[in-house]
Amino acid sequence: MIPAAFDYVRASSLTQAIEFLRDNPDGARLLAGGHTLIPALKLRLASPELLIDIRSLAEIKGIEVGETHVKIGALTTHSELSASEPLNEIFPIFRETASVLADPQVRNRGTIGGSLANADPAADWPAVVLALRAQIEIAGATGRRSVPAEEFFLDIFSTALEPDEILASIQIPKAKTGTRYAYRKIRHPASGFAVVGIAIAMRMLDGVVEEASIGVTGATNHAFVGRDAVEFLTGKALTRDNIDEAARMLSEKTECLSDRYAPAEYRANLVRVELGRALLEFSQ
Repeated sequence: MIPAAFDYVRASSLTQAIEFLRDNPDGARLLAGGHTLIPALKLRLASPELLIDIRSLAEIKGIEVGETHVKIGALTTHSELSASEPLNEIFPIFRETASVLADPQVRNRGTIGGSLANADPAADWPAVVLALRAQIEIAGATGRRSVPAEEFFLDIFSTALEPDEILASIQIPKAKTGTRYAYRKIRHPASGFAVVGIAIAMRMLDGVVEEASIGVTGATNHAFVGRDAVEFLTGKALTRDNIDEAARMLSEKTECLSDRYAPAEYRANLVRVELGRALLEFSQ
């Protein structure tokens, strides 16, 4: 339980942190909340030559509510997301998700940017940013670029980030009036991670689904959008038959992970059941 030797630096700016990464492309890791990295260091699952502490970078912290978008700095903690009244007045799914995320220690120190950049297949926030159609703002040596959340998660612990880039913020377009949100998950009893998690944003008009998006985490090697279910539901009423069909479609089209706790068949069934339960909330 003793990490391998490494050098440590504390970045004083985002630009400096990027320079450190650029100068050490294969042997540097960023430290923000540290709830994934520090255990990995202790178990020697990670052995970076350089640890870059970015926790004090105010330029990528905080929540800004604009006229058309909400911007969340990557170093904003889970508890700060839960506590922000301006944010949760617009997107109550943040408080709903944070309330079932890990434990108080993790919520008080862990960051949304760290969670997204780590891309654990069972993390909660990836499903939420997918459902909210967020853009991931990435900072690098050549400037900044924006990647749709749907294109950000590539594989297990793999994202669109390049070795010398840092996730800077999450930008979320404000939804139309009347949009409702939900996040449901089956929680692993030991880790608190999602065995399966479903995030939904939906707007109904005259009893039918006008617009919807669904993000799924925990089921496969990375979070994904439930596009087939959304396309099926759009323009339809949330009858029990339509809900059951959408849930069946999503379940059957998902190639689920299998492990000692939850075999693939069990996860596929959870996808069906949890999407059905979430959609029932919108039908009431």
